[in-house]
Amino acid sequence: MKVTLINTADAGGGAPAACFRLLKALVSQKTDARLLVQYKKTNDERVEGIATTFLSRLAAKVNFMRERIPFILFHEKDKSVRFAFSTANAGINIKNHQLVKDTDIIHLHWTNSGFLSVADLKELINTGKPIVWTLHDMWTFTGGCHYSGTCDGYLRECGNCPFLCDPNDNDISHQGWLRKAAMYADARNVTFVTCSQWLAGVAKQSSLINNFRIEAIPNPIDINIFSPKDKPTARRKRNIDPQAKIILFGAANINDRRKGISYLVEALKILKQQYQGDQKIEIVIFGKNKHFDVSELPFEVHELNLITSQDELADIYSLADVFVTPSLEDNLPNTIMEAMACGTPVVAFNTGGIPEMIDHEQNGYLAAFKDATDMARGLAEVLNGPADELATRARKKVLDNYTNEKVGQQYINLYNSVSN
Repeated sequence: MKVTLINTADAGGGAPAACFRLLKALVSQKTDARLLVQYKKTNDERVEGIATTFLSRLAAKVNFMRERIPFILFHEKDKSVRFAFSTANAGINIKNHQLVKDTDIIHLHWTNSGFLSVADLKELINTGKPIVWTLHDMWTFTGGCHYSGTCDGYLRECGNCPFLCDPNDNDISHQGWLRKAAMYADARNVTFVTCSQWLAGVAKQSSLINNFRIEAIPNPIDINIFSPKDKPTARRKRNIDPQAKIILFGAANINDRRKGISYLVEALKILKQQYQGDQKIEIVIFGKNKHFDVSELPFEVHELNLITSQDELADIYSLADVFVTPSLEDNLPNTIMEAMACGTPVVAFNTGGIPEMIDHEQNGYLAAFKDATDMARGLAEVLNGPADELATRARKKVLDNYTNEKVGQQYINLYNSVSN
């Protein structure tokens, strides 16, 4: 059986990382899998990029601008939602690409940013081949937003979208919903997969795909790369005090509105005021940071910027006593899985798919949603808790649920069921 995974890129964010890891997991389970991307960023021979020449890269850039610029000029409410809504009105038709023509199963992932338009996706559905579509956010069943926040428009036909400066009954979110409804109208060959039980539950309530088969299969992780490293050595490499308690925070883009960094600032201030005592506490931050002023944090900060090496990431997770993520909307965050695989307990808000990963007060702490005081309490509890036990249980959660073998086999079983 041949499987072609399709994603906008193979590195550079949560969905690319998850998709590329699934490719590795499938190959490790002897599946003939390839990954077709717009932008190839790794050197893996099983990944094929489309934007490889001057003209193809120019075409990709033009498609990105065709989608993004009209939204920015005429529709976005403010800059905070600039990349929170995708119209998918521009892209490239890949139905005749060799990896699509030769495959037995088309496995779609995240295809936005001018890669595949709704019309291009419809062309893939029209091939009649079995399609597995892994959802890394809510976009597939909304009128355009990637996460809906408090809006429940996706339960109906969207419209009056809170992300837009011009919301109305027939705004671009409603038009997007209609285009997707037409795309799904005669589709009998599509099976949706969500990375969390939470997203599966939301998808099953949606007006667009509630009548389709929807399965929940988590992302995989390489437990050999992401494994506990020597803490003192990892700290010495980065000139971090071996005696300090280290709180780690990181994301692909820490300024993303969904990442909730304002709650982290508040929680750390409460931690300092109410729980620090004689402890020396320091903060380590990684990820792209264009706007956040780290001087707002009440402890000494080590800023590591964007980390692309998985081995270095594993080192960074291992040097910390706790990983914290104040994310407000998330599916099944790679960062939480990576931290736990390295034996680092996690403190996070009780939202989205996060409670499926963190067992409260067993391998981390689930703080009440948007409650900085409870997040501070959780940080204090983990920093002063039984470090070895927390680390062991965090690692075990990953070993029991997210290994290449376990996740790869779940997908292989799904492929077999849809190809019969």
